[in-house]
Amino acid sequence: MKIQERTGAGAGRSAAPAQPSVGDRLPTPPRERKPALAALAVLLILVGALGATMLVLQVGDRIEVVKVTKEIPAGQAVTGSNVTSVLVVEDPGIHYIEWTQLSALKKLKAVSTIPANVVAVGEMFGSEAKVPDGKSIVGLALKEGQYPNGIESGDTVAAYRVGGRASSSGSEADEDGGSTAGAGGSVIVEQARVASVPEQKDGDGSIVSSANLPVTLVVDSAQAAALTQAASNGEVALVLVPGN
Repeated sequence: MKIQERTGAGAGRSAAPAQPSVGDRLPTPPRERKPALAALAVLLILVGALGATMLVLQVGDRIEVVKVTKEIPAGQAVTGSNVTSVLVVEDPGIHYIEWTQLSALKKLKAVSTIPANVVAVGEMFGSEAKVPDGKSIVGLALKEGQYPNGIESGDTVAAYRVGGRASSSGSEADEDGGSTAGAGGSVIVEQARVASVPEQKDGDGSIVSSANLPVTLVVDSAQAAALTQAASNGEVALVLVPGN
């Protein structure tokens, strides 16, 4: 009886499940794949590459054009001292003036005042200037002493009546509508823009006055008649207005 019991006990122990060895790893579950994130990453890479390519192409399509460096009054032309060249991205919708066309551009005139530091386009120039509404262009022929040395296109000046009529009028109001300025002369135009003046300069930069100096002014239309009448009598003197 004892021998059978021991045998039955040994058989029970041999039927127990085998324990895994220490070096074996437990199986891991498979990783969850995320195709949407992978596609998004690929798309971002493609977009970045496309953007870099466009920048390179744009840099390669730059053209050399004309840039205004100094204000050009209406009716004036481009000179070598009021423009420079800059590189811009070519755009078929903008009529840039290429630097190679500078010689042809000098034959045209600004149709209206062009401010400094702007890139020139074809619409800014034409065969003649456009006079702003309410303005008139008056031409003067001034003797030495009737204009300040160094006067240039774009300057702002005041026009005074000088001579016999000015001295006889004293401090009374001028019959042409200009306010008086005492015995020194009456003001015809308080502010006028110099549209054109010859660039005749000597070594120190002053204008050479070998003859009457032709000066063209842009004035209010209401003051044009008085200025023209005084100019025909040789009774106009110009003074630069400070700060303009």
